[in-house]
Amino acid sequence: MSLSMNVIFRPQFTEEQAAVMDPIKQYIEGHARDDASFMRQAFLPTAHIESMRDGVFTSWPLDVYCQRFKGTPAADESERQRIVDWIDVHGTSAAARLRLIHGATTFTDYFVLLKTENGWKIANKAFHGEPTAA
Repeated sequence: MSLSMNVIFRPQFTEEQAAVMDPIKQYIEGHARDDASFMRQAFLPTAHIESMRDGVFTSWPLDVYCQRFKGTPAADESERQRIVDWIDVHGTSAAARLRLIHGATTFTDYFVLLKTENGWKIANKAFHGEPTAA
């Protein structure tokens, strides 16, 4: 990650868990830079980003998700925090939880990842947003 970002890694990771962090770092960089090219590196092309928004199920294919990124970092980017809470690896599959504290909203992202011939990739993401605790 080339930007100066607030990223906290809670546990000490094994070598394989650290490898799982590669696409998560790309994802974080994509958010920080508001740049879809990092998201396309992090995710498998078949990935979906899913959530419940106001009680309605939302499922975006990667291309739709990437349209949300316009190349303009958030004004409060230097104050945002990303916290990697845990990574669980078993063979060629993994799961991870990342919290993103973006001002008034905190997002909790759950990633399912697969180890491919090109390294670890995010297969799918489910997330929840809620007001940041004071």
